Amino acid sequence: MNDVMKLMQEHSSVRSYSEKKISNELLEELIVSGQSAASSSFIQAYSVIRVVDPVKRQIIANAAGGQSWIIDAPEFMVLCADMQRINYASLKNEEGELKGYTEHFIAATVDTALMAQNILLAAESTGLGGVFIGGIRNNPTIVAETLELPQHVFPAFGLCLGWPAHKNAVKPRMPVSVIMHQDSYNIDAVPADVDAYDEAFSAYYGSRGSNVKSSNWSAPTTRAIQGKRREHMLEFLQKRGFLKC
Repeated sequence: MNDVMKLMQEHSSVRSYSEKKISNELLEELIVSGQSAASSSFIQAYSVIRVVDPVKRQIIANAAGGQSWIIDAPEFMVLCADMQRINYASLKNEEGELKGYTEHFIAATVDTALMAQNILLAAESTGLGGVFIGGIRNNPTIVAETLELPQHVFPAFGLCLGWPAHKNAVKPRMPVSVIMHQDSYNIDAVPADVDAYDEAFSAYYGSRGSNVKSSNWSAPTTRAIQGKRREHMLEFLQKRGFLKC
C-alpha cells in the first residue's frame, strides 16, 4: 500500500473545525485538482458555488436540516451538476437546446461526483478535512433560488472544508469479498454478507473511545434511506431541465 492508498483508506467525515482559514491559493489548487477528474466526453458538467455570505449559509443550513457545520466551516461550497455551458455550446453549433435526456442527467451527476471526490482527496492530502452535505436536497428549490442557479443546473450536494478540530475513527467498510463479484452478481451471498457486516459494525460501535453506540449497520442505514425519499426531487429536476425524457 502506497501513501495515496493509505490516505484514501484513512478517510472519515470531519464536521468540527479550527478557526484557521484556508488560503485562496490553496482553495484554487483544490478546485484545479478536482477538475483533473475524468469527465464523460470531456463535458466538465459541474460548477462550484463558494458560499461566503453568512445569510446564505444560514438559509442553506436550515434547508439541510440545521447542520451547524455549514455555518461554521471555514469553507462551504455547493457542487452543482451543470449542463448550462453544454446547452450554450449546443445552440452555438446549431444542434438545438438540450431536451433533458436521462443520460445527460447521469453524465452530469457522475462528473460532479468524481470532481468533488478529487477535491476532498486533495484537501485531505494537505491535512484538511471535510464532509459532503446531501441534506441540501431536502429543499433544493430554496438552495437553487438562494444561489441564483439558472436552468440546466441543479445543486447536487454541499461540501464543508476546514482544518480538523476533531476527527472521528475510521468506520470499517464492507470486505472486498462482499462488494466485488466475478462474472455475475452473487445474490445468494447477500443475507450472510449483511448479517456478518452487522456484527462487525456492532463491534466497532461498542469499541469506540467516544460516542459509543449499541447499533449495527443495517438498522440506521435502512432508516436513513427509507426516511430520505425526497419525492420532490423528480419534479424539481424536471423544472431545471433534467429527466424530461
